[in-house]
Amino acid sequence: MENRTLAAAGAILAAMTVIGFIDQYIRLLADASSLWTFHLLRTAMMWALVLGWLVLAARGIRVVRWRGVLARSALMSTAMIVYFGALGFMPVAQVAAGLFTAPIWVLILSVAFFGQRIGAARILAVILGFAGVILVVAPDPAQVSPFVFAPVVAGAFYALAVIATREWCRDESALVLSMGIFSFMGLWALGGIAVLALAGETGGFLGRGFVPPTATVWAVCALQAGGSLLAVILLTRGYQLAEASVVSVFEYSVLATSALFGFLVWGETMGPGGLLGLALIAGAGSVIALRGRRVPA
Repeated sequence: MENRTLAAAGAILAAMTVIGFIDQYIRLLADASSLWTFHLLRTAMMWALVLGWLVLAARGIRVVRWRGVLARSALMSTAMIVYFGALGFMPVAQVAAGLFTAPIWVLILSVAFFGQRIGAARILAVILGFAGVILVVAPDPAQVSPFVFAPVVAGAFYALAVIATREWCRDESALVLSMGIFSFMGLWALGGIAVLALAGETGGFLGRGFVPPTATVWAVCALQAGGSLLAVILLTRGYQLAEASVVSVFEYSVLATSALFGFLVWGETMGPGGLLGLALIAGAGSVIALRGRRVPA
């Protein structure tokens, strides 16, 4: 399949700008709602949008390979549940830095499972990239806890889903793959609500079951529904246009957009260590992309 790297990069850059903005407002839900309520409402809204469009356009949804779509949806939804859970107690830029270890994970997994050959330059890039993530996610070693590395786990699942997009789902439409993810996230929400109803709620963003939505919750969910649908369609299309190990580097742009919108919306700033970490991550991604165009690296 021919790679259309420029078109893929444009789609991913646009998606990252949307995500960097809309995710700033998840923190408004931490005190007023729950992770499970948010995902349930957002999934319902997204299906309403999609079904309305399908009716108006007189179109349908056709799945080519159910197994591939279901497996990819399970992987990506797991990554997103961990990601949004972390947004309840961490700044967007920090969570994004952990999640977007995905391009590094893509390279590692491509070597492990698909036999891709890499050289010293990209090995060093992987090491520097993870060092950058540590600087961004855990700038104060005295306050490090296992929970701050949850976004890195999300990044690993995200990487598996990215590879699955290219290997198992290249013939699926962007709409099918997008709604597969959000449908699974709706199932996660129902499961979380059911478990908490049986086991008892513990409070907080993760420990509450269904919470009747306020006007603010409705507004954030609506923003997320429209923005997320657009972003995931753009991302899916980007990964269908070119090889994951090459194009994935452009997802690093979310680090810049998250930091920018974090400053514009909330007045958040990053210290020298965090800025160095972002630079290391961006540099590692650039090396991975540039060396990935040569064989061997």
